[in-house]
Amino acid sequence: MIARLVLGLALLAVLAAPNLVGPYYTILMLPFFGYGIALLGLNLLLGYTGLLSFGHALFVALGAYTAAYMTSVFGVLHLEAILLVSVALALVVAIPVGLLCVRYVKIYFGMLTLAFGMLFYSFLYKFYHLTGGDEGMRVLRPTLLGNAFTALDKTEFLTGPYYYYALALLVLAGLAMWRIVRSPFGLYLRSIRENPDKAEYLGVGVRSYRFYAFLIAGVFGAIGGTLLAVPTGLADPLLAYWTHSGNLVFMLILGGFANFFGPILGAFVFIFLQDQVMSLTEYWRFIFGGILAIVVIFFPRGLMGLLDPRSRAQA
Repeated sequence: MIARLVLGLALLAVLAAPNLVGPYYTILMLPFFGYGIALLGLNLLLGYTGLLSFGHALFVALGAYTAAYMTSVFGVLHLEAILLVSVALALVVAIPVGLLCVRYVKIYFGMLTLAFGMLFYSFLYKFYHLTGGDEGMRVLRPTLLGNAFTALDKTEFLTGPYYYYALALLVLAGLAMWRIVRSPFGLYLRSIRENPDKAEYLGVGVRSYRFYAFLIAGVFGAIGGTLLAVPTGLADPLLAYWTHSGNLVFMLILGGFANFFGPILGAFVFIFLQDQVMSLTEYWRFIFGGILAIVVIFFPRGLMGLLDPRSRAQA
């Protein structure tokens, strides 16, 4: 009951944010929506399946570059169409990558995903004529549900229609993931996380379910990447770099991957904490490394573990 009340109050606060805070902090919320969706997918791998991916940024970058190509090259400005193409491309990439990666577990899975992520980064960086190289590609302002909102400037567009559009997508993605993890499929994933040998003995197709989880995670990552690219207006190769994957894992650990809402909390805290620390010192990465060490040592279940001691049972 308390958890639902807190969740409802948090949602009301997010809904009211554009009217309560200035444009700066409202726009700062936009990466939170994109990362929140991407982390829901990553948490399906780590928190529910027991697979740690160090290359999840591949799908985030794929979504961003899909938005760039669709708007700048093909002239398609409908965000709904862009999202559908992002999902399709994420599946096309995730199928061969996933088929190979899920054959391995633990550090081998992590290193393979890292390798594919760096391969994609190298492609984006080196094939200048296709991807713009280190300069990236422009992402033009899309239309939302067929409405271009031409009367609004960029700030008004981002703090108004786009803000609520991205929030709605995060809520829908959260509801979809909630249904997934509470379904028999989610139960199979948890059994694989706890004891894959026993799960396989009981007839669960361990490798198949890991593969399906990988596909879903890739789709969520691409949707999040598409949303991330619109506010900045740029798809950059660094979105696929290994440090970006590290940031995603950082957010997951910070919020607590043992709880369903941990990734969302981790994304929120990371973005606003990064903004504040970067404004104070150029050595913000050093401070973040210390924070991560403290969280891992003293709060292994992340911030959600402090709020809800039963978080492991809820996963």
